[in-house]
Amino acid sequence: MLTDPLPGTLDVRKGASRGATVRGLLKPLDLPRFRELLAGDDGTIQARLELSRDEEGRYLAHVTTDASVTVTCQRCLQPMPIELHADSDLAVVWTDEQAAHLPGHLEPVIVTGEECELRELVEDELILALPAFSYHEQADCNTVLVDLNSEAVAAPDRPNPFEVLARLKPGDGNQE
Repeated sequence: MLTDPLPGTLDVRKGASRGATVRGLLKPLDLPRFRELLAGDDGTIQARLELSRDEEGRYLAHVTTDASVTVTCQRCLQPMPIELHADSDLAVVWTDEQAAHLPGHLEPVIVTGEECELRELVEDELILALPAFSYHEQADCNTVLVDLNSEAVAAPDRPNPFEVLARLKPGDGNQE
């Protein structure tokens, strides 16, 4: 079990030349853009980056992330746990022109300086791994929705704001 945090940055050129593997743990609070998409701060994220160079001299990163986090169910709007997994082959490049010439099986990661921001890289992969919509199992949501519906039924009756419009409708005999 990993216990060390993921380093913030890494010189990809040096790491790839050595065939380095970097791994570590993160919390949702370490990744602010990803955190905004979650229902809570609890959770764990494991990341592993295997750096290498291919036969054409490209700097490659095989990124694997596993996360246990909490999102909001889109049906009942309650928190729900979710497991995410992402596995990507990336090519580290320094210009848009280099990115345009990559083969189709490699996704580009454009690095602006000497070092790559590992946490941002992992954060991007996790954001892409999130499903567009998250739902509990139907039975779990139905229980929550029944509870919410019974609370709504117990609410006191309020006047209908559209009653005034109904009285103004022509042909009701209410006009003077």
